[in-house]
Amino acid sequence: MYKQEQNLKNKGYQHIAGVDEAGRGPLAGPVVAAAVIMPDGYRNELINDSKQLTAMQREQLFVEISNNALTYAVGVITPSKIDEMGILNATKLAMRQAINKLDPTPDFILTDAVPVNIMDIPQMPIIKGDEKVFSIAAASIIAKVHRDHLMVKYDKKYPKYSFGDHMGYGTEVHLSAIKKHGACPIHRKSFSPFNSG
Repeated sequence: MYKQEQNLKNKGYQHIAGVDEAGRGPLAGPVVAAAVIMPDGYRNELINDSKQLTAMQREQLFVEISNNALTYAVGVITPSKIDEMGILNATKLAMRQAINKLDPTPDFILTDAVPVNIMDIPQMPIIKGDEKVFSIAAASIIAKVHRDHLMVKYDKKYPKYSFGDHMGYGTEVHLSAIKKHGACPIHRKSFSPFNSG
């Protein structure tokens, strides 16, 4: 998990940011990206791809990463913006937003699969990076938990859809609620089942 960062440190890079997103697939809610720079020598064997952790583990590690990161930030793109520009472009924009908020500015960027061209900072997209690279795994946890917290708030605002249970993904319960109540303001109208074309 630490190999990529160590190789880059050996080449003289100091502030290596891991970047990942949460929420590309759901029918509702924003897409959220996180960028994280962990300090030299920090190790935590519990930090892993957020999808391989329980909700409780993610919450605990969110606090751990927040308290120990050299810097971290998130970018959030709304459902209407996703509809306007498409989910891939929205994901890249969220990543750029997060990276731009980092202080210090990273001198190298590691992303989970998605290339992000930003500020002439060298970067490396890594397939399944959230499973292989420590800082990307940390970013995946920050992004996932931040997005889940947003969806729990939306659950209180739009209780008919049970967003707190499925986080906007296309579960049977969610699809049934859409069929019964139609779309609400945080649904992505460009996504199926809203757009059959």
